[in-house]
Amino acid sequence: MRKISVIIANRHSTSICLEEEFWLEFKKIAADKNLSINQLVTQIDQNRKNENLSSAIRVYILQEVKKRYS
Repeated sequence: MRKISVIIANRHSTSICLEEEFWLEFKKIAADKNLSINQLVTQIDQNRKNENLSSAIRVYILQEVKKRYS
């Protein structure tokens, strides 16, 4: 498990915990979208429902990976 410090919307500092495999995939997704990690986390945070941020990020990663195979 890897703990990563991020800044949401250029103003709110927090940390997220992701398994190494999720973290590596998340970095690839951000790079593919030409976004920084903080920018992508901000987007996910703005669109999440009630789940915690780390869970929302994992679901986002899963959805992005599934898009590659559809």
